[in-house]
Amino acid sequence: MAMFEGLSDKLQATFKKLRGKGKLSEADVNEAMREVRMALLQADVNIKVVKDFVNKVKERAIGEEILRSLTPGQQVIKIVHEEMIALMGGTQSKINMASKPPTVILLVGLQGAGKTTHAAKLANLLRKQQSKRPLMVACDIYRPAAIKQLQVLGDQLNIPVFDMGNKQNPVDIAKAAIEHANSHGNDLVIIDTAGRLHINEELMGELRQIKERVRPQEILLVVDAMTGQDAVNVAESFNRELGLDGVVLTKLDGDTRGGAAISVKAVTGCPIKFVGVGEKLDAIEPFHPDRLASRILGMGDVLSLIEKAQENFDLEKAKEMERKIRKQELTLEDFLEQLQQLKSMGPLSSLMDMIPGIGGNKQLKNMELDEKHFARVEAIIKSMTPEERRNPVIIKDSRKKRISKGSGTSIPEVSRLIKQFEETKKMMKQLTGNSNLMKKMKKKKGAGLRLPF
Repeated sequence: MAMFEGLSDKLQATFKKLRGKGKLSEADVNEAMREVRMALLQADVNIKVVKDFVNKVKERAIGEEILRSLTPGQQVIKIVHEEMIALMGGTQSKINMASKPPTVILLVGLQGAGKTTHAAKLANLLRKQQSKRPLMVACDIYRPAAIKQLQVLGDQLNIPVFDMGNKQNPVDIAKAAIEHANSHGNDLVIIDTAGRLHINEELMGELRQIKERVRPQEILLVVDAMTGQDAVNVAESFNRELGLDGVVLTKLDGDTRGGAAISVKAVTGCPIKFVGVGEKLDAIEPFHPDRLASRILGMGDVLSLIEKAQENFDLEKAKEMERKIRKQELTLEDFLEQLQQLKSMGPLSSLMDMIPGIGGNKQLKNMELDEKHFARVEAIIKSMTPEERRNPVIIKDSRKKRISKGSGTSIPEVSRLIKQFEETKKMMKQLTGNSNLMKKMKKKKGAGLRLPF
């Protein structure tokens, strides 16, 4: 993800030096840790957090057992990986569900952090992943059009919204919403509250009253990752005043340093529970410290990649695709279908980061991942006849001319696509023979899913 690109590049460059040494001295480890320290500080990670992190890694890394091991560089990287996971919370922190429905989630935060949008994203995610029947509640009676915004999002997702206009007290609205949920079979209530430009007693007083009246299972702070250490300071203040259960970190796909994601748990004690990774209403994910640490260190994130594939790929079609790949019967029609499914998994650059070996590979990362390029590929394939898609070897000069004209592309582009398609068929045949990757995929539910190309 773009946010951690600078940090990721610096850490991977540091570790490349360690891997290149047959033996490590204490001085080598100290030098590497100095570079790690600088990289974390430049990524806007809290200074005390950086100091504690580096000390823990050094304490574990400068031991006879590590320095004398056959692969000391790898051992140090393993320690950094483990400590980074611990720093961000260790394991995935889940929502506390009520023993007797409904589960009530109170979303709080400053104005502009994205509470209203993330109320809808969270409702949508929990409906899909946990089969919840959510009700969204409009308690922001101050911001113009806040209620309307929640209603529009509710209509888009087909999720009900409870509101009582902007003349009622937010505390009364929240209480009435719980009663409404009880009588209408909603087992999840997500309350969207008002924000302010900065923390003040008026805001906190209202939130404390709502908390006291509805007794939520979860108070989640929605905070913008792009504000860096300010995000951590805001989390500290809200936690002190309200007692947070977790954080929803938005804009984690943004082009900034990302220190908030690494610092917030260590500074506040509050786990990050969800991250916003884009503008679409499905661009929210549960936060996995181990997976993010792996991506930062260039180790990829196969589990997230497989989960995305499971959400977007039809299992029966995937099995049929695997059969075709094994028998080398893949057609350009299949290629087009796979391309369209791949696009539905999200930005291609973030998918590349999830593939082990590519996240840390500068050459591969710098490959042109232009979404417009894929639109041109679609246009070329759609300009072919069914026979040409099934058997591209028949596409000679006159056919290429017709296809390029019909798709608004050039003849060299058509030739290049056909050549790349043949190479992809060979590559996919090799991929299906990769037993390690297949085992990982088959351990997940929905065995048989395959990466598109």
